[in-house]
Amino acid sequence: MAEAWDSEIRGETEARRRHRIFVNAHDGFPHIDLTRRADGQGDQDEDSELNPKELNRKLECLDDYRALDFPAMPDLFDDNLDDELEEGGGLTLPATPLETPSDTEVDPELLNREEDMDEYDFCIPQLTAATEQVEEFAKKVWAAGWNCCHFKALPRWLQDNDFLHRGHRPPLPSVVECLKSIFRLHTETGNIWTHLLGCLAFLVVAIYFLSRPRVEIDLQEKLVFAVFFVGAIACLFLSSAFHTLHCHSEFVGKLFSKLDYVGIALLIMGSFFPWLYYGFYCEKAVKFTYMSVTFVLGITSIIVSLWDRFGEPHFRPLRAGLFAGFGLSGVIPAVHYALAKGWIHAISRASLGWLILMGVLYILGALVYASRIPERWFPGKCDIWFHSHQLFHILVIAAAFVHYYGICEMAMHRLAHGECDDHPYEAIVLS
Repeated sequence: MAEAWDSEIRGETEARRRHRIFVNAHDGFPHIDLTRRADGQGDQDEDSELNPKELNRKLECLDDYRALDFPAMPDLFDDNLDDELEEGGGLTLPATPLETPSDTEVDPELLNREEDMDEYDFCIPQLTAATEQVEEFAKKVWAAGWNCCHFKALPRWLQDNDFLHRGHRPPLPSVVECLKSIFRLHTETGNIWTHLLGCLAFLVVAIYFLSRPRVEIDLQEKLVFAVFFVGAIACLFLSSAFHTLHCHSEFVGKLFSKLDYVGIALLIMGSFFPWLYYGFYCEKAVKFTYMSVTFVLGITSIIVSLWDRFGEPHFRPLRAGLFAGFGLSGVIPAVHYALAKGWIHAISRASLGWLILMGVLYILGALVYASRIPERWFPGKCDIWFHSHQLFHILVIAAAFVHYYGICEMAMHRLAHGECDDHPYEAIVLS
């Protein structure tokens, strides 16, 4: 047996090398160093010195090793082992010493590197570079401008009218970008420009009226008309500002939404005061009563307008009803005037016809606004032009100018009549 084993371990050098590699790779198994070197005569000299006891011990270890059901020794010695391993998907064993670089092959600088280096030393430069890339990308996107989006792509706080499908502005967290959007085409373009131009028109009229010399228009008359001008200009300006800035953020949108409703209340109040002043010019108690009621209703409307939930889309009918009711409250003093002085006088001297037309325009605008017509009938067809909110704005401006013309006619008739008589109603009837 010794001779057989001796001849086996003295086989071809390549086969012996593979066997040594295979056995030494398994540190958990009995270490069988059958050949210490594969360099020729040195192996023969050392192997020839083995005594029978040492040889028997190694043979016993070899029997234990073969019991582990590893490939047979002749298979390991086969020169076609590499091809068989490739066909079988490779040998699922740890890397062998020949496959792993030794310490002597490692760069000395790597061996001298501090092993306790903080891991953040590697992360910080990478994070800095990534941040710079993100900032550069954001600048390019911002420089390229924004695009209009679909209603479904809007955040919840920007969703108001689901019948307008396309052309909505995305959130623009920059006041400058919101102001620039005035000159872009989107769902709010018409809303912005209708009331912005109306505001400028009333501002020009107010400057012209209030700058007239005192011999033409008395200071008291200027103050009465100033109340109307302030209400109209405030309403139109706040409305235009809301439609310009409400896409800035949820907070800014809610704030200017409240201011928009406050402006509507101011317009209604400002419209009532001149008519009550000239209609009941000589009845101071009646005039004071109606003005007080109008003031209370206006303040109530403003308080309700400042309620946080008042601006939500599902409260649209409530908003329309509140301001329509406030506007219709002017019917009571108008009927009072007509019954006291006659319908003919009310129409010819108190501009009741213009007042009625103003009320019709306001009510029609409120109905269009609440019902969302025509986009309700043609969803997606009125996204940019002629949707309900634009029509509502146009009707509001028309009603305001109608009322301005009416109170101008009323003021001229009143001032032409002269001072108050002791029996004003009798004097009017006789005339």
